[in-house]
Amino acid sequence: MYIDTHAHIYAEEFKEDRQAMLDKAWEVGVQKIYMPNVDHTSIDEMMELELKYPQQCIPMMGLHPCYVKKDFEKELYLVEDWLNKRSFSAVGEIGIDLYWDTSFKTQQEEALRIQLALAEKHRLPIVIHCRNSFRETMDVIKSVKSNTLTGIFHCFSGNMEEAEEVISIGFKLGIGGVVTFKNGGLDKIIPSVGLEHIVLETDSPYLAPMPYRGKRNEPSYIPIIARKVADLKNIPVEEVEKITTENALKLFRL
Repeated sequence: MYIDTHAHIYAEEFKEDRQAMLDKAWEVGVQKIYMPNVDHTSIDEMMELELKYPQQCIPMMGLHPCYVKKDFEKELYLVEDWLNKRSFSAVGEIGIDLYWDTSFKTQQEEALRIQLALAEKHRLPIVIHCRNSFRETMDVIKSVKSNTLTGIFHCFSGNMEEAEEVISIGFKLGIGGVVTFKNGGLDKIIPSVGLEHIVLETDSPYLAPMPYRGKRNEPSYIPIIARKVADLKNIPVEEVEKITTENALKLFRL
């Protein structure tokens, strides 16, 4: 059994063959797919997938930093309303993104603080997006001074010092297709990180692993990521499968 802890399977890229894509995932043993929310536009499709596959397609609720604009409070009211009226697996994906645009950095930081408070209120893990913003994101999380917050640093691609800092505050490293990239840098990190600190993800439809790099990513590629982690750690892939699955189930409290 594998778990994809981060996949946007409700995205437009899967519109034409979503069922076939899911069937491929089930066939290779990916039995649960956690779906991070983006903003109000992704909620309906995400909920429809949960309705069809309640045990396999599991939603989160949050506002993605790339969708934080001047009117972000309206989006957060919607996030809060959803969290108040039903259960979710996590608050996510949330964080700070300084890769595409830095003009809303202050708003992104405020949106992150508000969503950290919502996670604490509802006792939910968080799923963090921190592209080009590891330090800024970590500083906001640490400023909360919480002993209960936990979650995943999604799409981790940092250095060993950053990995150790993530682990020190009780968070997991979300390892995806980047681990298979020749110059991705994770080959220097993974051998030194205990499996108990790792969960697997695809971030579908983005960041497909080799040999599919540049093409659409999908949850059925999780075993490719697992095999690469196993090779880097020189351990059986079954051990990676078992422990990363246990880590995800424990984190999401299943």
